[in-house]
Amino acid sequence: MLIQIKGVLDARQLQAAQQLISAGSFADGSRSAGMAARRVKHNEELSLAPAQLTELNNLVMGNLVKHPIYRSAAMPLKIAAPYYAHYTEGMSYGQHVDDPIMGQGSELYRSDVSVTIFLNSPEDYDGGELVIQTAFGEQQVKLPAGDAIIYPSSSIHRVAEVSRGERLVAVSWIQSLIKEAEKRALLHDMNLAREALLQEQSDSEVTRQVNQSYINLVRMWSEM
Repeated sequence: MLIQIKGVLDARQLQAAQQLISAGSFADGSRSAGMAARRVKHNEELSLAPAQLTELNNLVMGNLVKHPIYRSAAMPLKIAAPYYAHYTEGMSYGQHVDDPIMGQGSELYRSDVSVTIFLNSPEDYDGGELVIQTAFGEQQVKLPAGDAIIYPSSSIHRVAEVSRGERLVAVSWIQSLIKEAEKRALLHDMNLAREALLQEQSDSEVTRQVNQSYINLVRMWSEM
């Protein structure tokens, strides 16, 4: 399931993020890729002083982790600090699947959900679409600055070659309370219906049943 989250960052926050990014530099992005992905990864990643990087991470991820759609769809248990990926003309990221286990030492986590936050306007570049294989065929994603897309980390995906301009995104991964993508999708849809019922028919028996079923399914399927 692909879910767009609109307005994670507003214009002021985007400007602040871009100012922080401009204080850093970009290096070969293949160094952070797994063995298989390294062969097809042709982009750059941000290098920034630790204090500025922490400020940037807090700015970029702060609104996302509080967003109700993100919390409902991803059901996060652990979330990784983001990478900032930069693509210029001729750069791309070939077809790959994200590594199943990420992190280091005692900070290992399973990648269940991938997230991309778009940090510049789609008018700034040609190409550069995030292309994700789904049961309904390839889906191309190129969102307005400040929007995010979340999708299962098990999905085969790629970033199309940039033919003009530059593409700038933040990418991160989530270990979900709900391991299986199909169960997460079902719970997300159920939660949307549940929340609508709680607002419109808070005292009805149907609302009570849906709310109770959602809560107990989360209890049944969650992993801690």
